[in-house]
Amino acid sequence: MSPSSRRHSVSFGVQQFRHKSIPTCATSHPNDPIPREPRDLPILSVTPQLKAKLNSMSSPRSSGESLAVMSDDSAESDAPSTPPTEPSEAAEITDKVEQLRAPSPDRQRKRRASTTYATNSEDIRRLLGDGTGTKFLQKYCCGDGCCMLEALPAAEGQPQHVFIEQPDNDAYRFLDLNIGSLTLDTELTKLADPPEQKVTFASLRKESITQKFPDETRHEHTRETVEVHPPSYMKPHPPYNIYNAPVYDARELTKPGAEKRTFHFDLDVTDYPEEGGVDFKVGGAVGVCPPNDPEVVEDIMNQLGIPRFQRDKPTRLFTGGGRWPTIWGDEQSRELVTTRRELLTWTVDISSAPPTKPLFRLLAEHAEAANEKKILLFLASAQGQAAFCDLRTGPHITLQQLLHAFPSTKPPLEALCSALNQLMPRFYSLSNDPHVSSAREGLAGRRLIEIAVTIHETPAFTGAQRTGVGSGFLERIAMKFSQEEERAKREAEEGNHKFVPGVAGRRLNLQVPMFRGLMSNPLSREFASDGPMVLIGAGVGMAPFRGFILNRLKNANCANKIWLIQGIRDSMLDEIYRGELGAHESEIKKVVQSRAVKPPPVDEDEAGVAASKDEDKPARVRDGRKEEKVARYVQDEVRHQADIVWFAINAVDGRLFVCGSTKGMGEGVESALIDVAMDKGNLDYETAKQFWEGKKEAGQYIAETW
Repeated sequence: MSPSSRRHSVSFGVQQFRHKSIPTCATSHPNDPIPREPRDLPILSVTPQLKAKLNSMSSPRSSGESLAVMSDDSAESDAPSTPPTEPSEAAEITDKVEQLRAPSPDRQRKRRASTTYATNSEDIRRLLGDGTGTKFLQKYCCGDGCCMLEALPAAEGQPQHVFIEQPDNDAYRFLDLNIGSLTLDTELTKLADPPEQKVTFASLRKESITQKFPDETRHEHTRETVEVHPPSYMKPHPPYNIYNAPVYDARELTKPGAEKRTFHFDLDVTDYPEEGGVDFKVGGAVGVCPPNDPEVVEDIMNQLGIPRFQRDKPTRLFTGGGRWPTIWGDEQSRELVTTRRELLTWTVDISSAPPTKPLFRLLAEHAEAANEKKILLFLASAQGQAAFCDLRTGPHITLQQLLHAFPSTKPPLEALCSALNQLMPRFYSLSNDPHVSSAREGLAGRRLIEIAVTIHETPAFTGAQRTGVGSGFLERIAMKFSQEEERAKREAEEGNHKFVPGVAGRRLNLQVPMFRGLMSNPLSREFASDGPMVLIGAGVGMAPFRGFILNRLKNANCANKIWLIQGIRDSMLDEIYRGELGAHESEIKKVVQSRAVKPPPVDEDEAGVAASKDEDKPARVRDGRKEEKVARYVQDEVRHQADIVWFAINAVDGRLFVCGSTKGMGEGVESALIDVAMDKGNLDYETAKQFWEGKKEAGQYIAETW
């Protein structure tokens, strides 16, 4: 039996690995296990003229240039939301039931990808009953059914029961809490302890600032300054400070209508201070220290009832130990000067971390309304475990929403700071080779680094979409820059004078607080080889590979040894850096899109069943009401390019990089790589898995996923 006709099914844990044979095509030969250098590929010659052009380019659109858009032969792929490859055991059982229900063996039902057994605490209650039934389904609960062990009994509706009157506002309704038969007299047990208060404020005289805190004399505490410049005590890695990098250029990479917007930034690091001989490197990552949204900070202070005269007034802050409010400072007690706005803007996470039981207990301790206090205590108790789990795993909940949902609670800011997580930096991989970008024409000696950022959005209680802390901050920067550029362009057209891209935006003096960060991460550390290299990325995960390609194409001996598989949702909207990878972009890049497209024509039998050319796939049933569409993902192209993958990973100094979302894309690519090893190397599942683990340990297979 040939490798391509085999089918493997290997169980591991709860899930099951299903081997999907690689296709037989010009770039994928399952019967040839010998890693051969790919043939019949275009030879990329690097002429002196081309080398000069590569040296002068990196982000052509940033410097006013434009490149012709390359057309790709293959179009289609994956994105961070690629569905997982392996079905669960429950899905297999469902498939068998569906087959029994089918009217005839010739008309098979389309395979169901997954089956949902429970979506909230009520479903769990119904499935588990008194806790003694259906043990099989308990594993689908996040706490193995523990959230229902001390749940309140179902409401009986007796006259003596006066159930809680729930708050009547949009923020509370968005929580979608199920408080069951909770009453004001309900006994609650195992309440979480309030957080230990490690922060206190004290009054501060001007003389003390001059004598005890001389550095503060150079630091303004006005609202305008605080919202732009992080405090000096937020040292990312002492003794170095956060550097406010001027924005040299900003532009949107995606087109209107894209599911997720992605922006490109050129940051000027010409004046970045020397740090122990460490320099920016291709494949490295910088840490961006984003402030919380100023409007959200202002609204939280309104909800807490902080007087306006106190918000920007310098105060003395004492901490009882730990690293806060530094990022990675020593764990110790501190005394420093700050303001309440500065703390909420830069040091505490008010948006991205899910609420904790100690936070609910703190809010309950300071709630004046009896019904709000009881609900908050319920969420911090054993009886409210199911509702608490629903909050943690459901729609994103922020501190701002909780204060609006329970308007009678107004805890002191110092107590609140003790209950919140620290606001941490966000890391972004460089999307350029810093030495290439800084050599391009027109920079006048400026040194630039480049990053790409995809905007993360989730539903908010206001009915709009809320953005992530880091991506939301950078989007606000990009929009200000772009709007100023558009205004200057209109004025130039009306005044009949020349418009120079970037000049108007730079006049705004927009800045991104950042530090050099990780220049020795796996992407950067393992890039140094000159062997063959396969780059696999989806969405913004492709960004660091742009620097790889521009760096490698400068060297004639490396030009023919790099291949990119890029996954996107829609090639017309989401393909970032299109036309910016050099003159040979179309030869080294394969694009696949996950947007469903019409499949090629297939033959149908008399019963109307589409014949399948793949023995492992059931025939598709034609539905006259709608035309079937199919989508392709990055892992499909990995199998399609099995020859190149097998050659590169077995070559001396060969490298395979994967960058993108863990969920879906990362899992799917890992399964596809195991398929390639099983078919090309004629290995069983365990041996194929060990093969890739060995390549990871040797630094040849590098996966950076999130």
